[in-house]
Amino acid sequence: MLIAIIVLIAILLSGLRIAQEYQRGVILRLGRYVGLRGPGLYWIVPLGIERARTIDVRTLTVSAEQQETITRDSVTIKVNAVLWYRIVDAAKSVIEVADAHAAVYQLALTGLRNIIGQHDLDEVLQQRDKINELLRESIASSTTVWGLEVQRFEMKDVELPAAMQQVMAMQAEAIREKRARLIKAEGEFEASIKLSSAAAQMMHNPAALELRRMQMIAEVGAENNSTTVLMIPSDFVSLANTMNQFFKESGKPSEPGAE
Repeated sequence: MLIAIIVLIAILLSGLRIAQEYQRGVILRLGRYVGLRGPGLYWIVPLGIERARTIDVRTLTVSAEQQETITRDSVTIKVNAVLWYRIVDAAKSVIEVADAHAAVYQLALTGLRNIIGQHDLDEVLQQRDKINELLRESIASSTTVWGLEVQRFEMKDVELPAAMQQVMAMQAEAIREKRARLIKAEGEFEASIKLSSAAAQMMHNPAALELRRMQMIAEVGAENNSTTVLMIPSDFVSLANTMNQFFKESGKPSEPGAE
């Protein structure tokens, strides 16, 4: 009798289960789903009458293996991606799909290739937020049926062929050179406007022109140059030419017959 009691107690104790705070127990009684248990200590009918499947409901991170795919503009690239998901309905994750984790992983790989194939290379490189959102939406509806919630699905790395990298480097260098030339041209244009304004101002005020010439002479002399350039106002040159012409005409001999 004592042995029977001990055996009965052992059988009853064999039905005890413990689920952590992040776990849920899916209970199947004679193959039929009857409910969830946990977290904490719970009991199931032993001897195979009830079975418990423990499910982790925390957010899981899966790194998708590198995929070689072709963009819409026929460029072959290799893409890595990372998937974040969690089980929100433990019962569906057991009943609706044989292996929820493997299913969502394969679905993510398929969705990654499909979305990349629908976009050009420039879009993949420059509009990553848009592509990531499309990746998440492409698999979110399918995983809902399995009791899973896809939180994020993002590209981690995009590897380009070596020839394409060289072409993009040349393109980037050409764009930088173009930008530098435009900036230089804009600077020269603004400088020409300022110089034109200064020239017009000096034309209306000759004294300002003379002051500027004196300032230039001082600047040249302050730089330890062996040669000093002396700038003579144009009015002095004109006056000298006029006086020279006058003296030449005054010194000519009188013409015959002149009185």
